[in-house]
Amino acid sequence: MTRDYLTPDFASSVLLTIDMQRDFLDGSPFEIPGTMDVLPNVVHAVSAYRKASLPIVHVVRLYEPGSRDVDPPRRAAVEDGLQMVAPASLGSQLAPGLLETHVELDSGALLGGQLQAVGRAEWIMYKPRWGAFYRTQLGEFLEARGISTVVIAGCNLPNCPRATLVEASERDFRTVLLEDAVSQSSDERLSDLAQIGVSLTQAAAVATRVLMLA
Repeated sequence: MTRDYLTPDFASSVLLTIDMQRDFLDGSPFEIPGTMDVLPNVVHAVSAYRKASLPIVHVVRLYEPGSRDVDPPRRAAVEDGLQMVAPASLGSQLAPGLLETHVELDSGALLGGQLQAVGRAEWIMYKPRWGAFYRTQLGEFLEARGISTVVIAGCNLPNCPRATLVEASERDFRTVLLEDAVSQSSDERLSDLAQIGVSLTQAAAVATRVLMLA
């Protein structure tokens, strides 16, 4: 009998949106090109998860100007006072349309490791580095809720979404990437992820699947 450790179980899944913050949208001084283009697909997936009462975690970055607790490529600039996704700044807030109503990030609580509730099964969480599981309570949070499958959408595939998918796989979660809801994608990057067992699919297809569970 063939054992299956890869097929997603959407009934026990969580949707993680990664770094969908205003500073990374097209037109910002810190833009990640293509992030605005995928925003409608991210919102579509979020709306479906919300309607199905399935959990959503919006994972964000917060760079405190002057801090050394920053990923190495940006550390020197942030130490020197760079104002990128700075706590309490407009640029640190979630992209328009991602939440049902505008909610300001509680930067103090997030930097302290707490998850900020923004709905019945919806939270915001801060991560200090690329992957959402590193130095966070995400793994324990998901395991306590019986989550088997991690679905990823968001900003800049080669960095934070990819790192989060690898970390999730290392923790034996089934992994899914919404390939039309992540910026900076390419055939080569998608192929690399497929080779470690990530299921590649479209936002609309997953939305249809989870809405059947509502």
